[in-house]
Amino acid sequence: MVTAVRPAPPAPATAALRLRPRLPGVRHLGPNWYASVMGTAVVASAGATLPYTFPGLRTACAAVWALSLLMLAMLLTARAAHWLHHRDQARAHLLDPTMAPFYGCLPMALLAVGGGTLTVGKDWIGTGAAVPVGAVLFGVGTALGLAAAVAVPYLMVVRHRVAADQASPVWLLPVVAPMVSAAVGPLLLPHLPSGQAQRTLLYACCALFGLSLLATLLMLPLVFARLVTAGPLPTALTPTLFLVLGPLGQSTTAANKFADAAPGVVPAPLDQGFLVFAVLYGVPVLGFALLWLALAAALVRRARRDGMGFAMTWWAFTFPVGTCVTGAEGLGAHTDLPAFDWLAAGLYAFLVLAWATALTHTLRGTLTGRLLAAPRQALPGPRSATGRTR
Repeated sequence: MVTAVRPAPPAPATAALRLRPRLPGVRHLGPNWYASVMGTAVVASAGATLPYTFPGLRTACAAVWALSLLMLAMLLTARAAHWLHHRDQARAHLLDPTMAPFYGCLPMALLAVGGGTLTVGKDWIGTGAAVPVGAVLFGVGTALGLAAAVAVPYLMVVRHRVAADQASPVWLLPVVAPMVSAAVGPLLLPHLPSGQAQRTLLYACCALFGLSLLATLLMLPLVFARLVTAGPLPTALTPTLFLVLGPLGQSTTAANKFADAAPGVVPAPLDQGFLVFAVLYGVPVLGFALLWLALAAALVRRARRDGMGFAMTWWAFTFPVGTCVTGAEGLGAHTDLPAFDWLAAGLYAFLVLAWATALTHTLRGTLTGRLLAAPRQALPGPRSATGRTR
């Protein structure tokens, strides 16, 4: 008589394979990746309004805008998969004080692409399509930006536990998002009914300007105090020093956008008040931005000499610098000073070089899988006699 042989139970390794999460490639795809969309979109927006033009520039800017739109769609899809299949990691990002502030990048990516749609994207898709697309991206981006500006600081207060020497320019990201809304909103004013609708949006953008500026003034002293008391940032984080340029350049840009939009929207002489404010505010703030740019560049050069390699933080060289480009462009138009035009052109050249470098390294790191791998624990560097990490 032949006895039937029962199949053996699955091996532990086989069972583990069945429990392996789906789409492991997006498990470590954090919200910081939206910075690549922001940096790409600002190349298009800033280039489209440069005071100096040459044949093919606007077409190239439209192509870069299309790339930013494609990147945004791809990242939104990948991040949706991340939340669907790796919710534990997504929650861990929110509770991580070094990663949570990057949730401010999502609304800024939406707003940057929306602004590019209204300035240069309309060349390819037409004004009839650009306006609703830009309006939707502006509305969603503004709502998410306000949510991030409240939720991330709330988590920093009640859940995150950080020491004073852990302050980072990354903390500025959630509170800068409303400033991007303030700069993009005036682009929609010509497409609204004249009168109350236009004035409401203009004053709403002014309110967004104010809340972001005051929140930045709370955060920035913490960042500078950390630098002078604890020494330079770790090499991988040193590029984030350029993030300080974001609220400076974006607020200058927003003030100039208000001055452009005010005539015909608010009565005289209030409309001229916006022009006076744009110049009196923008010139000194842009001057401080150049001071910070010099300091940040010196610290980046030092970190590069100490072996700083590529990381996604290199995208900090793009969007913040792009806001200084648009700020200088606005001041050049309102003061008729060629110095601001030269400054805008010089910063834009740096922006394009930084964008091309970051994009190339990002594509290479994505294809090899290095940028999507689990982060490694950084080893503490040697300390000097004063206790600072070198």
